[in-house]
Amino acid sequence: MMPVRRSQNWLPDVFNDLFDTNWMVKTNATAPAINVIETEKEYKVEVAAPGMTKEDFNIKIDEDNQLVVTMEKRQEHKEENKEGRYLRREFSYTKFQQTMLLPDNAEKDQIEAGVENGVLTINIPKMSPQQEKKAERLIEIK
Repeated sequence: MMPVRRSQNWLPDVFNDLFDTNWMVKTNATAPAINVIETEKEYKVEVAAPGMTKEDFNIKIDEDNQLVVTMEKRQEHKEENKEGRYLRREFSYTKFQQTMLLPDNAEKDQIEAGVENGVLTINIPKMSPQQEKKAERLIEIK
């Protein structure tokens, strides 16, 4: 016989015991892994995105000069041949947003992105030293 602990919150434990079994594994939502690589000519951002397509992504530069990467995917498994009732049915919804401050020497008009083999890659070219000098601006003191 196992000792039983009595408490006011027994109901959630009943559901956890019923659904947290080896044949019904819980899934934990986590943020995808992100790599940021710097070379002499560019910055490269890699986002792990298995199962995602280019239609699942939105990439923009916001008014605060930040690179905003959003991904969203919905999946619903429809079963037309139902002979019983659902005890548990899985829906999949993934949404993630990451905001990154762009460096001052990033060429914002030249940013490119692509998805291949489950990885979103964003290439952010760097300005040349001459372009950086032009972008530098002195503020007049009045």
